Amino acid sequence: MLEISKQELQINEEIRDKEVLVIDADGTKLGVISAKDAQKIAYDKDLDLVKIAPNATPPVCRIMDYGKYCFEQAKREKEARKNQKVVSIKEIRMFSTIDTHDFETKVNQAVKFLQGGDKLKVSVRFRKRAIAHPELGSELLDRFKEAVSAAGTVDKPAKMEGRSIVMFVNPKTNK
Repeated sequence: MLEISKQELQINEEIRDKEVLVIDADGTKLGVISAKDAQKIAYDKDLDLVKIAPNATPPVCRIMDYGKYCFEQAKREKEARKNQKVVSIKEIRMFSTIDTHDFETKVNQAVKFLQGGDKLKVSVRFRKRAIAHPELGSELLDRFKEAVSAAGTVDKPAKMEGRSIVMFVNPKTNK
């Protein structure tokens, strides 16, 4: 059916144009006739006259069941929302002086997030005077990138933001 936004629709008596191009419920053109005659035709068929193209010359109106149209439109919108996959961004935070077992735990958690289809934000924070050695954070993120390479790919490379280095990882798609 036609995709029409609801705020632009004029129905039955709201249509004030003298002449309109009328399309019947089955899709056949009835031609250019007066709006009153078109409303009478729609009324005789127990349907509504809906202006679908107000900017055309002459305006285009369609004879349809407006209630059924609104119901189907709402149903389509609901179905589209249901089929959308919401991708959330999970965050893994580490410090530049992380121990090996803690690092492995963070990697395992990251792999679990990526396999679940979530995006990942990995950040390495620097405490106190550790900010003087940002290369330690870069090396840590390189190790992290290698460790999760089976489950994800780097979306945005490592970048310094304030007292931390941030990297984004996308899950790998299985096609």
